[in-house]
Amino acid sequence: MSEPRRRAPKPPGNIEPLATLPVFLKLGGRRVLVAGGTPPAVWKAELVAAAGAQVIVVAAEPCPEMDALAAAMPDRIALHRRDWTPEDLDGAAIAIGAFEGDEGEPFRAAAQAAGVPVNVIDVPPLCEFQFGTIVARSPLVIGISTDGAAPVFGQALRARIEALLPAEIGAWAVAAKVWREPLQALKLGFAARRRFWELFADMALEGGDRAPREEDRLLCMEAATATEAAGGGRVILVGAGPGPAAQVTLGAVRALQSADVILHEPGVAPGVLSLGRREARRIPAPHDVETRKATARALADDGRTVAWVGPGDPGTCDHWQGRDAVLDGSSATLERVAGLRCPTCPHGCAAPGPGAAQDQ
Repeated sequence: MSEPRRRAPKPPGNIEPLATLPVFLKLGGRRVLVAGGTPPAVWKAELVAAAGAQVIVVAAEPCPEMDALAAAMPDRIALHRRDWTPEDLDGAAIAIGAFEGDEGEPFRAAAQAAGVPVNVIDVPPLCEFQFGTIVARSPLVIGISTDGAAPVFGQALRARIEALLPAEIGAWAVAAKVWREPLQALKLGFAARRRFWELFADMALEGGDRAPREEDRLLCMEAATATEAAGGGRVILVGAGPGPAAQVTLGAVRALQSADVILHEPGVAPGVLSLGRREARRIPAPHDVETRKATARALADDGRTVAWVGPGDPGTCDHWQGRDAVLDGSSATLERVAGLRCPTCPHGCAAPGPGAAQDQ
């Protein structure tokens, strides 16, 4: 069994400044205060109730939709026909205000005094958090935020994402929760577990128009145990340049996303390197080929997944000759991915045109 590996510290500066921090809050059984009974408050009350919260709605004159919602969900929503008071904030996980006048400022002040995160609907300066736009395929949930600047833009993005998601993607997310426990029980190493989830993700995205089956789990498990038996290490030769990152193949994106270490040669566009995971180490390839091979092999023998990125197609381009021997005598595995073909290659591996990204 592979020993757990310490992850190398990530160099600073890999994350660009964020307008807001995307988080997903567990609200099951927790108290949420909604002050106000306007139509916008109805949607927020229903949303947090759907997340399992016990919702306290305080509104002197709730709209008919709020009355109907409370009547439909009596076990989740309690409606009190009165004005809110600071005491209503006691024990609340979050507080939501929906006001038609200038009551938002005192509500925010009371919530802050009680230490309760607050959102005043449609008044961004009074909000400590925002709901954003949601794509719901529970337990898969995708949140989109424009930092309150353009909600309609967020809704348009949601529609685009909805159209891209396979019909049964939610069922695959359920399967992930069910299959995680038996996978963990095997106590496989990190690389083997990651291989399981990589194959799972490929199946979900490519076959997500059908529900997952037991044979899918067995195939993922077989790949994971094979990775464990091989010591967990992999070297993936990725052809990626020169050329724009927008033309890289989907196969190359997957290879970069799976890598613990990205060993990159000169001439690879920075945009290509940014397609890898943020926590992956990025190492400039040593000057001579033999040292590059030794570096990649040492990392793979240590159980790492290494994406060795250079120009041309690893399957045909002269540039990659001799790299195949990188793992001679090693138990690690070798893969080749055509990512972004070299336009000057004598073997004709011309770069694909814009929008021609393809799976490999």
